[in-house]
Amino acid sequence: MLNIGVFGAGHLGKFHLQNWKEIPGTVIVGFYDPDEQAANEASARFGLKRYESAETLIDEVDAVDIVVPTQTHYALCELAIRKGRHVFVEKPMMETMEQAETMVKLVRESGVRFQVGHVERFNPALLALKHQQMDPMFIEVHRLAEFKPRGTETSVILDLMIHDIDIVLHLVKSSIKAIHASGVAVLTNTPDIANVRIEFNNGCVANLTASRISLKRMRKMRLFQKDAYIGIDFLEKRSEVIRMKAEGDEGLLSFDVQTPQGIRTLAVENPSVVEGNAILHELTAFCDAIRNGTTPTVSELDGFIAMDVAHQILRKLEMNTKPDKG
Repeated sequence: MLNIGVFGAGHLGKFHLQNWKEIPGTVIVGFYDPDEQAANEASARFGLKRYESAETLIDEVDAVDIVVPTQTHYALCELAIRKGRHVFVEKPMMETMEQAETMVKLVRESGVRFQVGHVERFNPALLALKHQQMDPMFIEVHRLAEFKPRGTETSVILDLMIHDIDIVLHLVKSSIKAIHASGVAVLTNTPDIANVRIEFNNGCVANLTASRISLKRMRKMRLFQKDAYIGIDFLEKRSEVIRMKAEGDEGLLSFDVQTPQGIRTLAVENPSVVEGNAILHELTAFCDAIRNGTTPTVSELDGFIAMDVAHQILRKLEMNTKPDKG
């Protein structure tokens, strides 16, 4: 039985508390949140013990789930790791790159399991493509959200785009050659909408757009590779593959296209998407990594690399928004 301590009982923390109750072989020992209102609501709703001390809760558990503001990630993660506790922490894993670099070293030295909450890795639409050959050479991403005051203390890059940065880095097996970025702060003091172009050394190009001031929500990724197009709708949880028809595709919808090289036949596949709860899935995967002694699906190194690219983008945005000194 894994004893779990949850840090944070706010908006996302409550989802985590609910999901932990559904994972076999785990028990929530209690939670820690200094906010009186959030803590009282969580105690009443889930019937869980509220701890007044973060260290006391860490001492009584096997693993911690950290769902608090990013600026407090490092202190809690460091305390838990130094006490030999396994750690699940929400994205972005740390506030600064210096903290992230130190954290990677701490995890490696301690041998604990450390997973970062890049929840879109567990989206059913992406998981439906796990057997699909993925070798994209161009990626187009749109992640648009309606404006909400919560979370606007951080840039749209670390708030929204980092989800897609992590997935793109997971799919493209190449190092980065160049990054170009532009963004605008419309309603807050940090960029609310941004467009980023990432060029990889293997020739792949990823074009990412993120906005938190849109009138409608969208979370789509389109991948183009040799002889295939792959579409992923993270919001609607649908996937689509259009490729050159091959042996074994007889049962799929197909159509002919006239090209300069002659008629080509394309097959359309809509992979079967298994309905699922991505948060429940990622927390279960974390438990499996602890029990099996395996590397978590989104490791500390994955979290570090996604953060590194995000911070490179932030520096580009800062350079591009500085006023000219004519």
